[in-house]
Amino acid sequence: MTEKPSVALIGAGAMGGALLKGWLAAGSINGAASAIFDPAADDEITSLCKQHKIVANSDAVAEYDAVVIAVKPQIAADVLPAYAGLARNAIVISIMAGKSTVSISKALKGAGRIARAMPNLPAAIGKGVTGVYATPAVDECGRKLVESLMRAAGEVVWVKRETDIDIITAVSGSGPAYYFLLTEALAEAGEAVGLDKSTAAALARATLAGAGALIETETRAPADMRKAVTSPGGTTEAALKVFDGDEHTLRKLVKNAVAAAAKRAGELTD
Repeated sequence: MTEKPSVALIGAGAMGGALLKGWLAAGSINGAASAIFDPAADDEITSLCKQHKIVANSDAVAEYDAVVIAVKPQIAADVLPAYAGLARNAIVISIMAGKSTVSISKALKGAGRIARAMPNLPAAIGKGVTGVYATPAVDECGRKLVESLMRAAGEVVWVKRETDIDIITAVSGSGPAYYFLLTEALAEAGEAVGLDKSTAAALARATLAGAGALIETETRAPADMRKAVTSPGGTTEAALKVFDGDEHTLRKLVKNAVAAAAKRAGELTD
């Protein structure tokens, strides 16, 4: 493998495009030796390819250090066989939800060095977290390559079992929606007790963003940070008693929600 890896990106939509931008911004791939395959690539991606001498939609036969699959999972079986030759000697990294390594290998006509990665929505701004599983055929060098590429999306967390990808989907893959829902609910609650709609919405959004930025820089555990905000007999304590209290209502609700999401992720995986 060259000092900077060559990459074939199959699918340059929202997530694939975000990864490409991250790689180029960080200078982490050899653009002149890389390629994208997406006939519907937008003008921004097309411009980036020209700027960095990345080949787009070429029929020429070439080898790459990594093949990153970022197509919609429902079209994978139809699209991937055409790229079996590219994947034969490469590390394959799939960011498709619901497609097992067995299914991917079958579509790529026997490719064996496969990793599955589950990024989440903040990956689009390099602030995501990606859970990664690799088959035993991926050696330490291959794992380092996978990690270096997925770090363009943010933090990387490895798991030992492929089934853990379903749990990651439920926790961090779907997780941003949980926080967005809480932000919606907080804004609606602020409006219900007397704030105008725009003020309540602005406060809720800024509170989520600020709390996220703070927890990213803090070394304290979330429980310790929560306690630091909660004065005995104060307003925060009154609210938290409703959320969680002695019955641990919120914790039970979150556990049930994540379990439901993980179960559904498993049902959808083939």
